[in-house]
Parts: sequence; C-alpha cells; structure tokens
Amino acid sequence: MKIFCVGRNYIDHAKELGNDIPEEPVIFMKPKNALLPTYSPFYYPEFSNELHYEVELVLRVCKNGRYIPKKQAHNYYNAITVGIDFTARDIQNELKKKGLPWEKAKAWDNSAVMGSWIEMSNKQAKDNYIFSLKNNAQIVQQGNSADMIFSFDDIVAHISNYFSLNIGDIIFTGTPAGVGECVVGDVLEGFLADKKMFEIEIK
Repeated sequence: MKIFCVGRNYIDHAKELGNDIPEEPVIFMKPKNALLPTYSPFYYPEFSNELHYEVELVLRVCKNGRYIPKKQAHNYYNAITVGIDFTARDIQNELKKKGLPWEKAKAWDNSAVMGSWIEMSNKQAKDNYIFSLKNNAQIVQQGNSADMIFSFDDIVAHISNYFSLNIGDIIFTGTPAGVGECVVGDVLEGFLADKKMFEIEIK
C-alpha cells in the first residue's frame, strides 16, 4: 500500500503559504507506517514545536494501473473519506530554506489520519464533495472538491504516469485554505458534508 499526497491543490491555500500556483499536480509520498491505525491515539511529535493540521479528501484506489488516460481515471478509485495530512511546519520551513527534502516534516510515523470510507459510484465521482475540519467544536477548515486546481481524475492520471497504482493505495488530494496550529488536548473532527468521518484527540 502506497500513500500519495498532492500539495498546493487549492489556490487560496497556495497563496496563504506564499507558494506559486502549480502548473501540474505537486506529488509527494508518505510511507505505509505514516498511517495512524484505527482507534490508535495521536501523539504530538517530540521533534516539533509547530504542528499544523491539513484536512483533505482521500481516495481509495480499486484497480491496478499505469499510464491511465484521464477519461478512464474514474474507474480506478471507488471510495472516499476525509483525512489529515499533519505537518511539522517548523521543520518543513527549515528544510525548505536549505533546499532539502521535507519528508521529516510530513511523513513521520502516524502523520496521516483517515476516516471511514464511503463507497463512490462513477456518477458520484464527478460530483462536488464538501468537507470540513473542526478543532474543539469550531470549524477551522472548509473545502469543496469543485475548487480543486486538479480534479480527482487529473490527479489519478498524473500519478500513474510516474508510479504504478495498485489496489489499496490511497491518495490525499490536497488541503484548502485555513491550515493552522494545533496543540496537546485539541480534539479534531473531520466531516464529509454533515457526516463525521473521524475524531482524534492530540495527546
């Protein structure tokens, strides 16, 4: 199982971090052990002093493929959920200043949180998905897949040009504006429309 992630896929988010608007999907990966096991606690990483939440829509790959045409891409994912791509922002900023890779800021153990899956039909895959994140019962991020720079199909087709997609792979599709810091004791809840997909407390 591989974890693919897309950066800067919402214009407002790219702007809030001072990044250029990408001309093609920005792809990075997390290792399998970055996925927080279901019902496991999430612990604030000891190496960071600035932990940020980034809520995202997440796709589940259902078919093996490589060099997938965009018009066929909807056949390669069949479920959606909401997740968090946690970022050690202080570590990331330091690494970026030095021109170094920033996996240490994105891909440490348990840095990826996922909710329960909802099955998609091919028709649903073309709809707009509204999602949000609450921190201590207050909405801190809201997004709509219609506002993505690169659609689900764009992302799947692009990834498949460089990496084989396999059944069970997951794709974090990018975060909207509103990323922010979280601290020990915060309770984070992810929603797909009005349905709660996950809840975690930072310990």
